[in-house]
Amino acid sequence: MAKKDKAIFLCNECGDTFSKWQGQCESCGAWNTLNEFKEPKGIKSPKGPVSLKGYAGAKESVQKLSDVRLDELPRFSTQNSEFDRVLGGGIVPGSVILLAGTPGAGKSTLTLQTLCELSHNIPAIYFSGEESLSQIAMRAARLKLVTEHLDIAAETDVLAVLTMINELKVKIVVIDSLQSMYHPDVQGVPGGVTQLKECAHALTQYAKQNGVAMIVICHTTKDGGVAGPRVVEHIADVMMHLLVMEGSRFRELRSQKNRFGSINELGILAMMPDNGYLRAVTDPSAIFLNRSRKPHPGSMVAALWEGSRSMLVELQSLVVESSQGNPRRLAVGLDQNRLNMLVAILLRHGNLAIFDQELYVNLVGGLKISDPSTDLPLILSMVSSFQDRVIPQDWLAFGEVGLSGEIRAVPSGLERIKQAAQQGFLHCICPKANTPKKLPTGITVYPVDTLVEAIDALDAMRE
Repeated sequence: MAKKDKAIFLCNECGDTFSKWQGQCESCGAWNTLNEFKEPKGIKSPKGPVSLKGYAGAKESVQKLSDVRLDELPRFSTQNSEFDRVLGGGIVPGSVILLAGTPGAGKSTLTLQTLCELSHNIPAIYFSGEESLSQIAMRAARLKLVTEHLDIAAETDVLAVLTMINELKVKIVVIDSLQSMYHPDVQGVPGGVTQLKECAHALTQYAKQNGVAMIVICHTTKDGGVAGPRVVEHIADVMMHLLVMEGSRFRELRSQKNRFGSINELGILAMMPDNGYLRAVTDPSAIFLNRSRKPHPGSMVAALWEGSRSMLVELQSLVVESSQGNPRRLAVGLDQNRLNMLVAILLRHGNLAIFDQELYVNLVGGLKISDPSTDLPLILSMVSSFQDRVIPQDWLAFGEVGLSGEIRAVPSGLERIKQAAQQGFLHCICPKANTPKKLPTGITVYPVDTLVEAIDALDAMRE
């Protein structure tokens, strides 16, 4: 009699396993996240030199850590500067990259563009489990891509996929999508917990053993996470999200996990209105500083720092009298709790009572950030709106505001000031600790230690 598959229960949030079902996961505390998972016996391997024995490849003899060669992995560019930036400088051979995003964000478009560019020099193949070959060809024609060197296949059997990769000797693969793949020797429907885990397991093993880079497109849940067990994210080397900026044609590319680079980088892509092509935006400040010619109260420019570059964005505040006992406060693109904290700091250390006023703040452009360096420009924009005072458009600020009213230094102050000078700004209010010894040409810096000094700098502007 054949042995039955061993049944365990897998948590979708943390990936931990349990021998029996229970309402709450003991590891992460999440409720109703345990799903039954049957571990199959004797999974067959695809034909060819494909071994399914561990993620990193074949077993090797034990050696000293000091004897391991430190040769740098030869990255190759995606031909998209923003994609390369978020990846940490390009694609590493043998890496597995998960690309998640909401429907319509442009995941398939971005990966198809990338493979068409790379296929001129690197053998590449695109596997589609959701679209027919004619649909992919129609998209490529609309995007005006050169497709002569790119192989495509409509295949969902993960073992057949690995066999084709092995026969064609390709070096970069796109799987669209993981939720459409299935393992023929595993129970369950495509997209289920069992299938997702085993398909991700097989793809990762082949990539590591054969030095094949894989970009795997993933579906997302309504909460923005990758659909399926959390173990899929743990297996992959890079976890990226392609997000749609609200009310615009721009896309935000961020890395949630990256074994080969920083997770703080931000990539900006623009979807062309004529054909949907995703183009890299090399100067994001030019987008977020599309301001009206006539300055208005409540507007202030902030110098952010995302990954390895500075970005200039406009902050807007609107302070109006409240007719209710509980004034409304609304923050778009910024942290609501931090806004409440800044209102209290402004009352205690700035002698400005706006706690009884309705307050609306907005980060122009659709970005969502939590950079504390926006504290100072946000407070100054609130002061500008409350006092109906216009701040000239050639002024900007950055700095973190502490609970005692002090202005704290932030990283990369000189680079922020240089970026502001290049964009034509003439005046900058910044923490005293961030004041460089040698200023860029054409910009005046007002170093401040306290919130009162920062507000006084605005008063000096009027004089």
